Amino acid sequence: MNDALPAPATPSDTAALKHVYLIDGSGFIFRAFHALPWLSRADGTPTNAVYGFTNMLLKLVQETDADGMAVVFDAAQTSFRNRIYDQYKAHRPETPPDLVPQFKLVREATEAFNICQIEAPDYEADDLIATYARLFKEKGARVTIVSSDKDLMQLIDNGVEMLDPLKSKPIGPAEVREKFGVGPEQVIDVQALCGDSVDNVPGVPGIGVKTAAELINQYGTLENLLAHAPEIKQPKRRQSLIDFAEQARISKVLVTLETNAPPPVPLEALALRPADPQKLIDFAKAMEFRKVVERVQSGRVRMAGEAAGAGASTVPLEIPVQKDFADRSYGLVQSLEDLAHWIQAANDAGQVAIEAMTRAPEESLAPLVGIALAVGPGLAVYVPLAHEAPGASGAPDLMAAAERPRQIALADAVERLKPLLEDPAVLKIGHNIKYPAQILARYGIALAPIDDTLLMSYVLDGAQHSHALDELASRHLGHETLKYRDVCGSGKTHIGFAEAALEKARDYAAECADVSLRLHPLFKRRLVREKMSGFYETVERPLPRIVAEMERAGIKVDRGELSRLSADFAQRMAAYEREAYALAGHEFNIGSPKQLGDVLFGEMGLPGGKKGKTGAYTTDAAILEQLALTHDLPRRVLDWRQLAKLKSTYADALIEQIKPETGRVHTCYQIAATSTGRFSSTEPNLQNIPVRTEEGRKIRKAFIAEPGHLLLSADYSQIELRLAAHMAEIDALKDAFRQGLDIHAMTASQVFGVPVEGMDAATRRRAKAINFGIIYGISAFGLANQLQVPQSEAAAYIKAYFERFPGIRAYMDKTKLECREKGFVETLFGRKCYIPGIRDANVARRQFAERQAINAPLQGTAADIIKRAMARLPAALAKSGLKARMLLQVHDELLFEVPEAEVEATGALVKSVMEGAPTPRAALSVPLVVETGWATNWDAAH
Repeated sequence: MNDALPAPATPSDTAALKHVYLIDGSGFIFRAFHALPWLSRADGTPTNAVYGFTNMLLKLVQETDADGMAVVFDAAQTSFRNRIYDQYKAHRPETPPDLVPQFKLVREATEAFNICQIEAPDYEADDLIATYARLFKEKGARVTIVSSDKDLMQLIDNGVEMLDPLKSKPIGPAEVREKFGVGPEQVIDVQALCGDSVDNVPGVPGIGVKTAAELINQYGTLENLLAHAPEIKQPKRRQSLIDFAEQARISKVLVTLETNAPPPVPLEALALRPADPQKLIDFAKAMEFRKVVERVQSGRVRMAGEAAGAGASTVPLEIPVQKDFADRSYGLVQSLEDLAHWIQAANDAGQVAIEAMTRAPEESLAPLVGIALAVGPGLAVYVPLAHEAPGASGAPDLMAAAERPRQIALADAVERLKPLLEDPAVLKIGHNIKYPAQILARYGIALAPIDDTLLMSYVLDGAQHSHALDELASRHLGHETLKYRDVCGSGKTHIGFAEAALEKARDYAAECADVSLRLHPLFKRRLVREKMSGFYETVERPLPRIVAEMERAGIKVDRGELSRLSADFAQRMAAYEREAYALAGHEFNIGSPKQLGDVLFGEMGLPGGKKGKTGAYTTDAAILEQLALTHDLPRRVLDWRQLAKLKSTYADALIEQIKPETGRVHTCYQIAATSTGRFSSTEPNLQNIPVRTEEGRKIRKAFIAEPGHLLLSADYSQIELRLAAHMAEIDALKDAFRQGLDIHAMTASQVFGVPVEGMDAATRRRAKAINFGIIYGISAFGLANQLQVPQSEAAAYIKAYFERFPGIRAYMDKTKLECREKGFVETLFGRKCYIPGIRDANVARRQFAERQAINAPLQGTAADIIKRAMARLPAALAKSGLKARMLLQVHDELLFEVPEAEVEATGALVKSVMEGAPTPRAALSVPLVVETGWATNWDAAH
């Protein structure tokens, strides 16, 4: 146990940590020593590395939201690796004499901050970091490794990230690919090939990083490469791989970090606890670090373990962007005179960032509480409009006027703000600006023109990381934002935003607007530099106002029909339960996977029983479908599960989600969440209602039009198949689409050699399953399950399909290869769809990623096309004088509510716009076909 460790954790410290910083102390000491000029105390003791280390810690504890932190050191110059390869690190130069006395002082600095120290004999600091990263990740914590050491990049994964402390720069998969040419999961294999001269890891002579990356990208793993070494075309490279294969394997062992080292301290010892400012001041004085003493004494810095926002504002250390945030000035606007001043400032600036605050975040019908405006970096205000006295619990009508915070009347503020927020000469910037657009529309404000930093970030980086504002502030600005929970609390202490103290509300809302304003030019430059401006402007930027109006409109549901469905499902579920009990020979909890597994595999002895980590049998749908082929009980359970899900997720839940103000349900569209550009629908999710079953269609029947109106459905017909024919250049399929033939019958004729005329339904069904399965990269196993045929028969179908349409195979191989090289695939419009697992060493995960890569350009292009259509439809409808409202987007379908007298004209217009959505860049060699239908309910409209 290290003598310098903090005192044992208190009970409050032992709670599960959410975010842990693992600081590469040894690496940072050397880096600071060589980066900073020589510095010493009056007694001659060198201190430049200590000074750099102290400032780095001071900066980290101010900026991070981490609740756990440790500095990890090397305990000795040798480790277990020296027993594996006695020349490991043999050529490293002696430690500079001026650095030697600073090792002890760096540990004293860590102790002065009351931060946990970790080191262990026989293990390098990197091994301990790897071990603790694994342990905390398994506990569900987010881990940030504070280092720029390339050897640690192999650890980057979901939940484990790196941060370069000197540059305040996050290091993620993209940065790893830039350095190594592969993702984090393949870094070890590349390092094994190219070796490391600094650590004397031998590698394979003649192979550098670039060549190693090419080989690993081609062969997947080191072992696979070595197995195929005799096939390498280049003679020198081939011979070197053959001659030094064992050396490469030893090198891989040396560069692989140990993730199972004995942890020297318990996990709870890493809990970040308050530091003693005086102790840090005493240390800094002893080191003669005058500036550090001044910062801590002034109270302008937040100490380790101190809550964000406590005390005075933080003072960053020599980071320009952070200095800007330290100089910010956020104000409260509580009079019309002050509001006029800020409106004029926005007009003068020609742009303003906004944030609308409501009683309930993201609630589409929540009342407006206040609005934040930012006109320049650090220049932002919050305008409270409907705040209550703390503890009012949403009942402002019961309070005396004197108890309410001073603020402008909502109607007066709206009247003054409306000209600014609708002024075409002033750009409105926001993060997820769909939400303020939707809220403000209820008060008669048509927000325009707009730019959305959420969508900008999404266009640039896809699904590589979250696009939440706090994430982007940290990632791109090096700034940790105030959290909503810091303002409104959480759990039992939660209050509504309207009850928050005005100063806290100001700091939170104004910061949101300020961060959006700062991100805007950064993303604008990247869009231009990466040639994505045109895509953003034509595909994504028009959508927020349109989607906001769809969410605000909602869709009517028949409460009585849902109640009847719920009762019917309950009765039939009870009947299925009785049948299941009879088949089992006794009653059991049919909804319990454990009890079901015990019945199926323990009592009845059915084949295929597999136990999971908990020791219970696995009873997922795939297993039950297989068992249902030979036994009735699994089929009854599947039937019961289907009805249980429909009842709970839709029949019952939709009733609860009907808004009393409108009598309609209002879904929320996540417009920057998927890797392919598709929307996702939440609260409620209206995109996953089953449509291929009679029971699912019953749910859709409950979605109805208002009296005097009809629901109009417009659905792209087989759009992904059409795109596959175009993008894979399959002439036979393209001809069939041009001629309007039955594509599935044609495919059956081509693959199975049977005439189209008189074709039986089963043969066409097989062809349909192949057509759609192929573009999702279906395997023989998957197709066999779908068609309920032997796997060998399914494999023969797929083989015949590829032989008849070789373009599909060529397209798939080309797409997978390009994705492995770049890490992403592109749609016809240029959207980048990132596929993170495409270079995964695990075969199953890599094959799953390959299937994603095959389908993503098709699904993504389809998403781009329907978005372009959505962007054009409101103007086209208005120009034609039609009063239809767009209500829902469900993958390839748009749903409208249309006055009965206008339904035919609307159907014709919608069909025309949707079929004409592609542009010359994405001109298709096959026609797009949109099928329309209308009725009083959603199901009948199909």
